[in-house]
Amino acid sequence: MDFSLTNAQQALVEGVTRTIADFGDDYWLERDRDGGFPHEFYRTLACGGWLGIAIPEEYGGTGLGVTEAALMMAAIAGTGGAMAAASSVHMNIFGPHAIVQHGSDEQKQRWLPGLIDGTYKMCFAVTEPDAGLDTTRIKTRAERDGDDYIIHGQKIWTSTAQVTEKIMLLARTAQRDDDAPASGLSLFFTDLDRDAASVREIDKMGRKAVDSNEIFFDGMRVSAADRIGEEGKGFRYLIQSLNPERILVAAEAVAIGRGAIHRASDYARERVVFERPIGQNQAIQHPLAISWSELDAAWLCAMKAAWLYDKGEPCGVEANTAKYLAAEAGFKACKTAVATHGGMGFAKEFHVERLMREIMVPYLAPVSQQLVLNFIAERALDLPKSY
Repeated sequence: MDFSLTNAQQALVEGVTRTIADFGDDYWLERDRDGGFPHEFYRTLACGGWLGIAIPEEYGGTGLGVTEAALMMAAIAGTGGAMAAASSVHMNIFGPHAIVQHGSDEQKQRWLPGLIDGTYKMCFAVTEPDAGLDTTRIKTRAERDGDDYIIHGQKIWTSTAQVTEKIMLLARTAQRDDDAPASGLSLFFTDLDRDAASVREIDKMGRKAVDSNEIFFDGMRVSAADRIGEEGKGFRYLIQSLNPERILVAAEAVAIGRGAIHRASDYARERVVFERPIGQNQAIQHPLAISWSELDAAWLCAMKAAWLYDKGEPCGVEANTAKYLAAEAGFKACKTAVATHGGMGFAKEFHVERLMREIMVPYLAPVSQQLVLNFIAERALDLPKSY
């Protein structure tokens, strides 16, 4: 397999880079200090047609693969915006996957064009405080009431819910069956009715430009026409979008790590101590070189996973491996970049402390590093399930 970029892919990377060229370090530093969703950035990408990169052409998208989407998200995350930039559009890239795969033609016509052109944003409400990564134990319920469902429950760590008009929601439509725990979960895409859903922002350590929230549903009414696919099969639909998400997150983590290493290398060339640039010292050179190598290896894993996915081949182990390696390499790279700057690594003007906070998002989400290792042990090494 050849992971060198085609001319079209190279043009894609250059195109998205040009599109967001005006959103530099100063813009993202201001967003980090003051908060507030980066609406201008989002609109610029929407107007450029980038939000539909992986959505079929018949619904207004570009119809490209996960490989191209990963290249785009890496270009976005590689700017000074890091995860704030990536997360502002992330849901519009992988979020509609379940709609594309399992929605009716009427639903696709009704929803996808608006996601592509930026008419509305979407959030993704799956995680719950008492379930964590054990999604089959979520308690938010959707009770049938004629042609509608009534939603009661709570979600947590729902990104962008402060500014979105639409919500993709996983809820129980039947009691949990221990013999078939993944059954009885249904997936909905609907309006976020703020009269029946209370959204509370979580104050957190980084990515201040993109909000994270708890949502409390108190009788939110959802039309049955807004249910994706069959009732009770939502978990299965959700699972099918996990590999693309892991691939995109891996690409973003690598891009953030590379950005941190380039900043550190620039600083090491310019910073003179004891009458020589600190970059001349092997104690500075070697950690940067190691991080560069680890990031390059993680990137190749992400591209392999994307290549397999676009060919229709199984890629669960590869996608999870890419996410694990990219998160580890990205975190190490950001830590190394801060250390290279010494005391100035704490200074916001050099941006590396912000990148270190931002890299924690792909390190912790959408799945923990430990659960990724469990998956690889079971699927690649045929070891017994440990949980």
